[in-house]
Amino acid sequence: MNQPRVIIAGGGAAGFFAAIACAKTNPAAEVQLFEATAHLLAKVRVSGGGRCNVTHACFEPRELVKRYPRGGRELIGAFSRWQPRDTVAWFEAHGVTLKTEDDGRMFPVTDDSSTIIECLVRSATKAGVKVRVGCGVRDVQAVGDGGGFVVTLSSGETVAGDRLLIATGGGRAESGGLALAKKLGHSIQTPVPSLFTFHIDDPRLKDLAGLSVENAELSVTDSKLHEQGPLLVTHWGLSGPAVLKLSAWGARTLQEVDYKFTLLVNWLGGRTPVSVREALAGARAANPRKQVSTWNPFALPQRLWDRLVAASGVAPTAVWTSVSNQALAAMAAQLSAGEFIVAGKSMNKEEFVTCGGVTLGEVNFKTMESRVCPGLYFAGEVLDIDGVTGGFNFQAAWTTGWLAGQALAAE
Repeated sequence: MNQPRVIIAGGGAAGFFAAIACAKTNPAAEVQLFEATAHLLAKVRVSGGGRCNVTHACFEPRELVKRYPRGGRELIGAFSRWQPRDTVAWFEAHGVTLKTEDDGRMFPVTDDSSTIIECLVRSATKAGVKVRVGCGVRDVQAVGDGGGFVVTLSSGETVAGDRLLIATGGGRAESGGLALAKKLGHSIQTPVPSLFTFHIDDPRLKDLAGLSVENAELSVTDSKLHEQGPLLVTHWGLSGPAVLKLSAWGARTLQEVDYKFTLLVNWLGGRTPVSVREALAGARAANPRKQVSTWNPFALPQRLWDRLVAASGVAPTAVWTSVSNQALAAMAAQLSAGEFIVAGKSMNKEEFVTCGGVTLGEVNFKTMESRVCPGLYFAGEVLDIDGVTGGFNFQAAWTTGWLAGQALAAE
């Protein structure tokens, strides 16, 4: 085979997977990977609370793409060529067994992200990939019309290559990989945060940090944003899968209102105010002499039940028979349509995901090659692709990285 000189900018999941795929597919290729920071695979290390949520056990491409607020249409074909089942098999073949949790998330059986990092670094080394840390790609010049690049590194050195992969992750449009892509002729969808939690200062949530509800329903007023799933009360407001999914689908909408909006919370999943009021009336009839605070017909966490009862105007010591129909309606509203004022956002732990990046129509998703600049490729979050929480962002990185690696290795 021929000996292409391949330059990879970015030492994250997509960059490493592409480098390994390229070097294994074409052992004659000269593959160099440059990471600007001192730490390789930084997001892999912090993902899943340090356990690394590698992928998700969704093995049907048309179902899988429904987890991507942006990029789903482009990923259908890509997932038909490399999907979670292939990711699981790849890691298995490289000595790492994954396990599936009840919600479909997949982790290494060691519950340690170092297992994944060591596997990728070991595989890259074995394949002959040359890796440099603390040395990023600062500038790039395209050479000729048929491909070829000269990159300037942060060290001041210049390196020539036949093909260039940008896999630097998300970030600001005016710096990093997005700035390189723009210089080479690409348009950029302005990056904004995705997968964030909500700042809420409300007495109903005070001192309830750590309390969770298994199935809550959330919606944003004056919008079509709506999600359902586990909800977690934090020191600063609300988090959990329901909030993170809502933030992903609403990344641009919520950014446009400066993350200040009214959130409606149904603590009882999809139950309607009418059905909740009927259930409360049934509880009143069945337990007339019991205190409202001690008889919770919905099995909500007791401290949360107490707060919502108090917020509806019912005294903690009131017995059910003393609760009027008007008070029942107020309780039903607190339980099924409570209004909470969101005043800002926070990043989800140390995981930072962005909505935005290289415009997808400018990329060939069969090879991940640029339609604008021959010899230029993209993989991972530098593209305008992002998924909800649960391993979907990593799966997009593995898939686009593998496809790019195959194409980079071609004669």
